Amino acid sequence: QLQASGGGLVQAGDSLRLSCAASGRPFGGYAAGWFRQAPGKERDLVAAINRSGGDTYYADSVKGRFTISRDNAKNTVYLQMNSLKPEDTAVYYCAARPAWSGYVHIRSNDYNYWGQGTLVTVSS
Repeated sequence: QLQASGGGLVQAGDSLRLSCAASGRPFGGYAAGWFRQAPGKERDLVAAINRSGGDTYYADSVKGRFTISRDNAKNTVYLQMNSLKPEDTAVYYCAARPAWSGYVHIRSNDYNYWGQGTLVTVSS
C-alpha cells in the first residue's frame, strides 16, 4: 500500500516536497515513480527511480527543478519540487512495482501499485 502526501497550494516559484510511504514488504525490492494528471489530461510520468536509488529519470518538463529520491530504510520515496510553475498544477500519484534489476521504469503500465494521489496547485 502506498500513501502519498505533501501536496498543497503554493505560489509560482515556491517549493514542495511530496512523500510516498509504502507499507508491507521491504521497499528496497521495488522500483518507484511519480506521475501527475492535470484536469482533462492524461496521466504522465514526472520522475522515476530504480530500487536502489542509483538511477533516475525525469520528464523534460521538470528536469533541473524536480528531484526524486528514496530512503529504503524508511520505505519512502520523495519528490522535491522547486521553482514550481502554474503548469505543474495536477494530482500527483506515486507508483511502485517489484524490481529484480536496477532498471528505471517509465511507463505507467509497468507499475502494479498506486497511491491515492495528492493535489498540487500552483498559483501565478
